[in-house]
Amino acid sequence: MEKDFKMTAITMAGLEGVLVDELRKLGAQEVKEGIRNVSFRGDKGFMYKANIALRTAIRILKPIKRSKIFDEEDLYEAIQRIKWERFLDVEGTFAIGAVVNSRNFTTNSHYISLKSKDAIADYFMHKYKKRPNVDLKYPDVKIHIHIHKEWLTISLDSSGDSLHKRGYRSATNIAPINEVLAAGLVLLSGYKGEENFIDPMCGSGTILIEAAMIANQIPANINRKHFAFENWKDYDEDLYFVIQDSLLKKIRSSHFKIMGFDKAPSAVRKAEQNIINANLDEFIGVHHVNFFNSKKEVFGKTTILFNPPYGERLNIDVEEFYGKIGDTLKHNYGNSTAWLITSDIQALKHVGLRTSKRVPLKNADLDCRFVKYELYEGSKKAKKNTSYEEE
Repeated sequence: MEKDFKMTAITMAGLEGVLVDELRKLGAQEVKEGIRNVSFRGDKGFMYKANIALRTAIRILKPIKRSKIFDEEDLYEAIQRIKWERFLDVEGTFAIGAVVNSRNFTTNSHYISLKSKDAIADYFMHKYKKRPNVDLKYPDVKIHIHIHKEWLTISLDSSGDSLHKRGYRSATNIAPINEVLAAGLVLLSGYKGEENFIDPMCGSGTILIEAAMIANQIPANINRKHFAFENWKDYDEDLYFVIQDSLLKKIRSSHFKIMGFDKAPSAVRKAEQNIINANLDEFIGVHHVNFFNSKKEVFGKTTILFNPPYGERLNIDVEEFYGKIGDTLKHNYGNSTAWLITSDIQALKHVGLRTSKRVPLKNADLDCRFVKYELYEGSKKAKKNTSYEEE
């Protein structure tokens, strides 16, 4: 039996709790929530599974050394003490990423990456009179250096490209929502595929695709072509396919409607193309509809979740636009739960509906709120929401 080892899953601010739930359901051991990361234990097969299945992880790191350091010399020596030939061939290629949060290091992370690269190159030159090359685009091994206060953690990046790159998105609009954030929003909403789902401003369809994958229990990265661990010396292809097959056997079919609207024909075409790329066209319908002229046409409880345009994407009267969102939801979408994310916190005041939940999140560098509205049948008989939370 292969031993368990510690790993770290990197995520976005505000999604740590969602990732904890995902990891526990997947079978991770010793799950511990951090800031924009969650640590856990598992074996090699679980590392493969985490990369294929996790929806809210950006990358999965495998720490190989942790030590106290106080300056650049300590960093250099710590890196030199690793037997790098266990992970990297002298003929191979590597790349280094660094994150630094320490008063002991006033230099930027790029400089730390260069210093770390030199230490690895010197290790090989000293031992083999030859060194592996750096390849920033397609390295055989990707190394992650993390310095927090006086602690250095050196990890192998098992993912490679960020896990938000699912492999289905070929067409995008301006400022499309990140796939990891989209999946996080769907999971935060509590949607599991047991009711209808509508994204009334669907853009290029990312939220719809993530919702459909959740509803049908399709692994998040099943369409992805490559993970960094496939280049590792201990890569076990047979084990990888066993793990992949076990995840594919859990796929089911949800029979509830998943629908997207957009008023722009170009957005509808892009969404349709991405949905086809994700092999989900039998589960998702996209329609050329202006949400403000729409009404609920599906029977039963429905989750409405959307990312209305804001910031550079919004060139209209904010007060009127958000007011229309509130009016349309209130009058035309009874027996539904609506969720929307926005960085325009002031605009939410114009929706005219009471929020029952507000979750602080980040969308790229923007501080956002993900808010929930309970919509009851008949606006005049709308029940008072007792769980209203003011900020």
